Amino acid sequence: MNDFEPEVDDIRAMRRENGGADLRAFLRQQIANGRSRRKQPAVKPVLKPPGHKPGAWPPGCSPPGPPPERQIPAHVWAAAARHYSNETNRPDQPCGCGNCREETR
Repeated sequence: MNDFEPEVDDIRAMRRENGGADLRAFLRQQIANGRSRRKQPAVKPVLKPPGHKPGAWPPGCSPPGPPPERQIPAHVWAAAARHYSNETNRPDQPCGCGNCREETR
């Protein structure tokens, strides 16, 4: 490659001529030359299956759920939520759940 590296005097002369338009044109050309050297070939987009709705799971599939060992019964979940709410909103009163700290009993 034969890149032209201007001297300081050349830049000063370009800056004086045409109010700096020559220098701006030269710098734009240098930038364009650099961009043309580093452009990557266009990547072909992956085609979606026919009938695919954007953001939707393919037909017959569903998002993965939690594993079976993490299934918490509703009454246990409700008791834990009630206990947390009581500890947060009324820390000085016991809630009677059996899990409260000793200092609140």
